[in-house]
Amino acid sequence: MNRIKLLICLLVLSLGGCRGDNESEGHSAQLNKNDNSIETNAYGKYIDPVVLRIGFKVPDSKLNTGDSNDNNPISRYLESITNIKVVHTWEAKGEDTFTQKAQLSIDSNDLPDAMIVNRNQLWMLIDNDMIEDLTQTYKDYGSQLIKDMYESTKGEALNDASRDGKLYGLPNVAINADSPSLLWIRQDWLEKLNLQPPKNLDDIEAIAKAFIDKDPDGNGKRDTVGLSGYKNIVYGTKPHANGLDSLFSSYHSFPTNWINDSNGNIIYGSITPETKEALAKLANWYKRGLIDPQFALYKETQEPIINGRSGMFFGPWWMPFYPLSEAVALDMKAEWRAYAAPLDVDGKFITHMAPVTDRYLVVRKGYEHPEAAVKLLNVFTRLERRQDPNKEGVRELDDFSAQTGIQPRAYYPFDLLIDFSDAIEKHYADIQQTLHGKIDPDMLDTETRKLYEQWIAEEEQPKKNMEGWKAVNAYKYGAAILSSTPIEGIRSVFYGNTPIMKSKWDNLMKLESETFLNIIVGDAPISDFDHFVAQWKKLGGDEITKEVTEIVGRK
Repeated sequence: MNRIKLLICLLVLSLGGCRGDNESEGHSAQLNKNDNSIETNAYGKYIDPVVLRIGFKVPDSKLNTGDSNDNNPISRYLESITNIKVVHTWEAKGEDTFTQKAQLSIDSNDLPDAMIVNRNQLWMLIDNDMIEDLTQTYKDYGSQLIKDMYESTKGEALNDASRDGKLYGLPNVAINADSPSLLWIRQDWLEKLNLQPPKNLDDIEAIAKAFIDKDPDGNGKRDTVGLSGYKNIVYGTKPHANGLDSLFSSYHSFPTNWINDSNGNIIYGSITPETKEALAKLANWYKRGLIDPQFALYKETQEPIINGRSGMFFGPWWMPFYPLSEAVALDMKAEWRAYAAPLDVDGKFITHMAPVTDRYLVVRKGYEHPEAAVKLLNVFTRLERRQDPNKEGVRELDDFSAQTGIQPRAYYPFDLLIDFSDAIEKHYADIQQTLHGKIDPDMLDTETRKLYEQWIAEEEQPKKNMEGWKAVNAYKYGAAILSSTPIEGIRSVFYGNTPIMKSKWDNLMKLESETFLNIIVGDAPISDFDHFVAQWKKLGGDEITKEVTEIVGRK
């Protein structure tokens, strides 16, 4: 620091206008306007304790250390660096129960100070003027890390939580990589039978037939499955194991999504001619035994994958974490690879995309410290992304996690994870650059550095450490395909409920799922699809389509 700057700093200190880097701003209404002060506001500790009452989603992982849901190493750490005392007004275990309790709080106008809500609940809270406008609070107290993550969605995330230019909730961010459903194949079976990797539907059909007929597991029995399936056919938004979404997408069919047709009109994706074509193909495959004959009967859809019977299934990039880690643990010879297939008739890989956001942190109207909820989000997001500078505290949490198997995120006050929308591709690119000597490993962030080290260890001793195997194989094969494949993503133009949906949607969805399943397994002819469309329209579908069109038109 030069002499003039030093004198200026000493003068400011003598007037009482400077604080040490780790001291609180006190969070008065008067805010400094430089970038450093915003970060101090984001992470600074309150001088006096602040109480924040929340609705808490109880995790599946159980504390066995004598701690409680609101008094444990994670909650104590967050309180120690913020001076925010989090009190659980109510707790709920499981997503459905939590949603119901949140709805009860809304219906009774008895909100905790802050809680997580879904899209429909957010709209209801805004309509009834029950939550704080967080526009200025977010501007003044949101950390740069949070802001950068929201910016990675090109404004879509914050816009989704806004109305009339006002921000009413802090949203999660859907990772783009989580939307596409890839085709995972037993590579060792593929190579044993001298088969080429698939590109289109005909290739997948040929591989499925070979996996059934040619005893790829070598046990002398006809007990292997060509293609696994999911009893509800598609996931519709974020995929999981065995969903058949990608097959529909190759026909430009997007069941359960609201899309624009060729004339620009909004239409429900499950009732299109393309959907009928896809169902006809699946019915043909099932009749010929190419799809697991028992796919609709499994209690857990991943069962044939884990027990080594399935040779091919659809699923997202992270399948090595589960169920493939379980499958490989039972058969260490198993090798799985991911492919962007099937392509459409033009050779494009088409996929529907999940909504940019679907969960929102809201603050009760009139709560004295709305910034407290933002500050907690800043702090646990920084911790989750391995950017927390408090090394001793982080080390203790890591030790706790290692000893108990409980991830800190399980006991964050809000079930709202935020990341960069292209986080997976970023990690993969950085690892590749490091492996090729273009990035010094010491320059990697903590999370990517750990993944890089696991990658090196896995290459030196494959499958010795299954925790490392999970992450490395997810990136090496799943993320690699996403990073190297041009993907044409189709996003639904509408998510949420309309007034008529509230009374009629459950019956329409039941009609849809039963029709699709019956057609595929041969209990109904493909001509029943036309009857389904007519019934869907008559039983409320046409009215709902009008509502959706009007809502989208107002945005």
